[in-house]
Amino acid sequence: MLDAIDRQLVAATQNGLPLVADPYRAIAETAGVDEATVIARLKHLLAQGAIRRLGAIPNHYTIGLTANGMAVWDVADDAVGEVGARVGALEFVTHCYERPRHLPWWPYNLFAMVHGHARDEVLEKVARITDLIGAAARGHDVLFSTRILKKSGLRIAA
Repeated sequence: MLDAIDRQLVAATQNGLPLVADPYRAIAETAGVDEATVIARLKHLLAQGAIRRLGAIPNHYTIGLTANGMAVWDVADDAVGEVGARVGALEFVTHCYERPRHLPWWPYNLFAMVHGHARDEVLEKVARITDLIGAAARGHDVLFSTRILKKSGLRIAA
């Protein structure tokens, strides 16, 4: 159960960390607690699973990464965890996860988001991933973004 301070911290960070030199200090000032308390409570919320991650949220389009491709692979179920960990560790993959197949229409179970300045750059990165996966990949595709959708998770008020 979240107490009042935890709720304030979740509300203050749910859109990402403030883009300032000392983001935890800025959150502390807003919440009326000290910086060490903010850090300790956020670590506790992460450990509890009350929040999944914490970080700055860049706008890919604003920083020039206008080619965005969701790369998908068909990987054997017994290998997808290990393969996904390797793909997710690449510096140019912003997120990587497993999803169920929907046969016969959708054979893919490993997803990785790749950003670039142009489609050719994204395709080159996807080729690098495909080489990394090797024979574990039975097929793949890239789905390019065609428009920006508002993305947000659960939001709570302070």
